[in-house]
Amino acid sequence: MNSAASSLSRRQWLGLAALGAGLADPQRIFAAPAPAPGGASADARVYDIRGFGASGDGKTLDTAALQAAVDACSRAGGGVVLVPAGTFLIGTVELRSFVTLRLEPGARLLGSADGRQYRAADAIPLHGDSTLEDGNCGLLFAVEAVNLTIEGPGTIDGQGLQFHPPTRGALPPSGRGGNDRPYHLLFYRCRNLRVRDLELYESAYHSVRVVQCTRAYFDGLYIHNRVNYNNDGFHFISCEHVAVSNCTVWSQDDACALFGSCRFVTVTNCAFSTRWSVFRFGGGTAENVAVSNCIFHQVFGCPIKLHCGPGSRFERLSFSDLVLSEVTGPINFSVGPYAHRRGGAAPAPGRARPGEPPPIVRDVSFSHIHGTVTTDPPPLPDYPFAGGYGAGEKASCIAINAAPDAVVERIAFDDVHLVFGGGGTAEQAARRELPLIFGEYFDTGPMPAYAFYARNARGLTLSNVRFELAKPDLRPALVLDRVEDVAVNGLSVQGDPGAESVARFTAVRQALLSAVRLLRPAAVFLQLEGPDNAGVTVDGGDLSPAAAPLACRAGAQPSAARLRG
Repeated sequence: MNSAASSLSRRQWLGLAALGAGLADPQRIFAAPAPAPGGASADARVYDIRGFGASGDGKTLDTAALQAAVDACSRAGGGVVLVPAGTFLIGTVELRSFVTLRLEPGARLLGSADGRQYRAADAIPLHGDSTLEDGNCGLLFAVEAVNLTIEGPGTIDGQGLQFHPPTRGALPPSGRGGNDRPYHLLFYRCRNLRVRDLELYESAYHSVRVVQCTRAYFDGLYIHNRVNYNNDGFHFISCEHVAVSNCTVWSQDDACALFGSCRFVTVTNCAFSTRWSVFRFGGGTAENVAVSNCIFHQVFGCPIKLHCGPGSRFERLSFSDLVLSEVTGPINFSVGPYAHRRGGAAPAPGRARPGEPPPIVRDVSFSHIHGTVTTDPPPLPDYPFAGGYGAGEKASCIAINAAPDAVVERIAFDDVHLVFGGGGTAEQAARRELPLIFGEYFDTGPMPAYAFYARNARGLTLSNVRFELAKPDLRPALVLDRVEDVAVNGLSVQGDPGAESVARFTAVRQALLSAVRLLRPAAVFLQLEGPDNAGVTVDGGDLSPAAAPLACRAGAQPSAARLRG
């Protein structure tokens, strides 16, 4: 039996038999089933929203029609709610279990510019968990839905600029602002959630917000979200078993935030651009997270930012095969009591609550990362607001900063080749005591290193790492402060003859630097500072471009370091 014949239903075979007897019309037998009353296809359970009264003219409000189609589909046990070609103007719609919302080619769901057309999802709490306080209003939302799918290739447009005030303190054109702005998609405690092959434009708030969901899959999305403040791409809160793949995210704020307790998360084959961070980890527990094969282009904030406060724990995180193209940052660990800003000034020192355990960050790896880090970021080309960049953003580096009681250990960098913008000054290089906690927004000001800074860490590994400069920089490439158990192998690094040193160590213990190669002349390769350095070994490599391989100051003893080969 051929494949076409094998796919015929029993009813169609009976029809063929009748046709052979001259009793049936073949056109009638193989025609598509007629729509059932209410807009649903009786056999396939396809609920075309036009059958529920949707006009699709972009002017008539179609919220009720779309909601009626979703409700009918859900009552029948599930099926497909079809959005055909056309522009359908809607406010808030609630999606339900076993429903597939399908946007056909040319289909567009257009969020209303009238804020009165949106409503809060009252079942999503806004108290008791600080991670949930950002609002509970969505253009499309679902609560405790199971087996829910939203798929394209259509478009969802939130008209987010209508929710942005023209001036500070003014009411937005929509009449709805602040945390009452709607997200494109809002999911709460859903299971087996799939969103794929969609274009998501101009949300009023985050584009995709996912709270306490499990088995959530996002594939083939194009998110362009740069018309309002806090325009995140993905924002996950306490989710498990999440996969993001083949997505392009151009956002104003965090492109992929992970807050609360997120576990078993993979992100792969994606491209990101944002004014702030791509991956932002904030609080809770993040573990078993893998990011791979991604591009970061024009990320002017920090591509990877981990902010771990007391009581939080980040473990087993992997970032691999990443391309950095014109970014600032590029990697920032801030581990300790949260710092609080004071009117745009440097952050005030934070304090842990009594009895709160110290933060833990361990087993984090960065591998196969190549690209450019700029010190002169231009305005984003499609960003509608004027704004500048802080000195700390522009003169930044890979930074691991922890409070003394924090646990930061087993952090590894392998095959990391970066070209930094340069331009650092002697005044910046002279900074010795930085704020205890950096905060999240580089409030500390310019870093004292142009490439790598670590404080209060142990078990640090750098292997096959290359740091270069686009223009001269008087800061050291590498600064370690109170770091124990360090292995640096195969470091190729560029210094500056006008800088004090290429590397600066303070209170560094048990460190081995092997196969180090200087790419340019320098005054000093390694400068030890203070009496608390011990067990530092430099073994092999080529330090001949340095006028002196080692210098000691501020009470450092030459016996703290050994130079071999």
